[in-house]
Amino acid sequence: MEQHKYNYGIIGNCAFLALVDTNANIGWMCWPRFDSSFIFGTLLDDEKGGNFSVQPEWEEYTSSQQYLYNTNILETSFDCEDGSYKVIDFAPRFRQYEREYKPLMLIRKVVPTKGTPRVRVSCNPTGNYGEIQPSRVFGSSHIRYQGLDQQVRLTTNIPLNFVDNEQAFVLNETKYMILTWGVPLEGPLESTAERFLVETKKYWHNWVKNTSTEKFHQDMVIRSALTLKLHQYQDTGAIIAAATTSLPESLGSTRNWDYRFCWMRDAHYTLRALNDLSHFKILEEYAGFIENLVMNEQGRLHPLYPITIDKEPIEKILPLKGYMGEKPVRIGNQAYEHIQNDVYGQVLVTLLPLFTDKRLLIRGVSSMIDLVKHVLNMIEETMEEPDNGLWEFRGMSQLHCYTFLFHWAGSHAAKRIAKMIDDKEMEEKAAKLVLRSEEMIERCYDAERGVYTQAVGTPNLDASLLQLINMGYLDPNSEKAKKHVAVLEESLRTDSGLFYRYKHVDDFGEPESTFLICAFWYVEALARMNRVDEACSIFENLIKHSNHLGLLSEDVNEKTGSQWGNFPQTYSHVGLINAAFAISKKLDKPIFLE
Repeated sequence: MEQHKYNYGIIGNCAFLALVDTNANIGWMCWPRFDSSFIFGTLLDDEKGGNFSVQPEWEEYTSSQQYLYNTNILETSFDCEDGSYKVIDFAPRFRQYEREYKPLMLIRKVVPTKGTPRVRVSCNPTGNYGEIQPSRVFGSSHIRYQGLDQQVRLTTNIPLNFVDNEQAFVLNETKYMILTWGVPLEGPLESTAERFLVETKKYWHNWVKNTSTEKFHQDMVIRSALTLKLHQYQDTGAIIAAATTSLPESLGSTRNWDYRFCWMRDAHYTLRALNDLSHFKILEEYAGFIENLVMNEQGRLHPLYPITIDKEPIEKILPLKGYMGEKPVRIGNQAYEHIQNDVYGQVLVTLLPLFTDKRLLIRGVSSMIDLVKHVLNMIEETMEEPDNGLWEFRGMSQLHCYTFLFHWAGSHAAKRIAKMIDDKEMEEKAAKLVLRSEEMIERCYDAERGVYTQAVGTPNLDASLLQLINMGYLDPNSEKAKKHVAVLEESLRTDSGLFYRYKHVDDFGEPESTFLICAFWYVEALARMNRVDEACSIFENLIKHSNHLGLLSEDVNEKTGSQWGNFPQTYSHVGLINAAFAISKKLDKPIFLE
């Protein structure tokens, strides 16, 4: 079977994001929010999905893509029989009037680089997941697409009839297209586009310059960091798991999920990585998101939330073709209704730096302490409650070891916070919950095999329990840790170092694809166990599963090395960053000795 990779790059500005393919077509873009309907969605349906492309007139051509150095500005270059050109795509983002300027605006700059190439521009937005086809009204230098929730306007110096009729024309000068939602472009086209390009480039260069990275695969770490940043919805502080919905975990699996929401679990891992990279502001904004969540909830937290906390993400199936014909196409996510009790520990571990890191200035301390106490109480209340687990089993509740691990970690975090604020009562309660959590974790230990199992009373193994080492529950140099990892390796690892989440049958059968973050957890564990050469070798294998731009999917097919699952996947990029940091700490030595 031929290897399959997603031939897309991602652009965005923390208000929206888009995927651009190697044919310079916007294959996925949701407006006005990450979880809104797409206005361009050929990724899921080439008929209903609309399109926005800048392609050569001739069928025979080659194309390539690259990011402008250390930015989220994407350049797609074309070579065809009558010349060559490039398309520069970006979403404006920069400091203006003492705040980030991040409009619902997509800018496309089309530059001839050789000869007189003939190009064809097509712009066909759609609404309500392909059910609404807007009407067109022409101005002197723009087309208004009407019938959507807000007016979409394309302002351009390309003759409007060429765009409307998708008619090829000679590209003999630089052309600009600015697409807007709601508020139209108010200003000159060309100079505005050029100024925004310069300012956006400067913004991303400064952002990277203020990123703390180690030397090990620094280029991949930077690209992963830039990718993670685009998944933050800055207006509320929420962080989504992925840009897309319904990209299948494997062919015919029907494991097609909507990931355009904020999972407490995914956000925890993302923030840990961004904190290691010294991007603390994102944590402070996320803390505000968490505070608002708790204010709106009566006790229990859901495992995931919409990015604006204003509606339930009710799961439904849409009448769309699906990626490569893979159905169903889902929007919303039923996991919102699940009981996933690891969420409480994740909230506490995520908030811990706000109290302990001297570089951060916590605001609203009293309300934050109330939040910590509430979440700690929830750990106590749910300690022996079966849940759906981090893999979100739809038809099975168990006493999951991974949940107890986060009860343990969250209780430790609460204990440290209590010491910081000199709250003896909370400190004693947290200490008791640490011990109770340890007892529950040990109930999952299979002494005969020397491994911790997925849940109390089951023989099933689970790659998430590599985290027992990475989170410090097991001493990485202990015999118990070594045996635990050896059993997981034997059962779940592939020859190349990829890892299955688990191999037992779930609601949808036996999993067919490996899960990238599990492999990165494995690399991280190897580094902590001083198996550094193995960690480096497997890391090198794993990054080969990125696409042409260094972007990672959620899943990888063991046999073909193909990318599957939603894309790009924050989990995978977080795993890469954390694994790279773990290896770097072991390899660190004076630069003059390298």
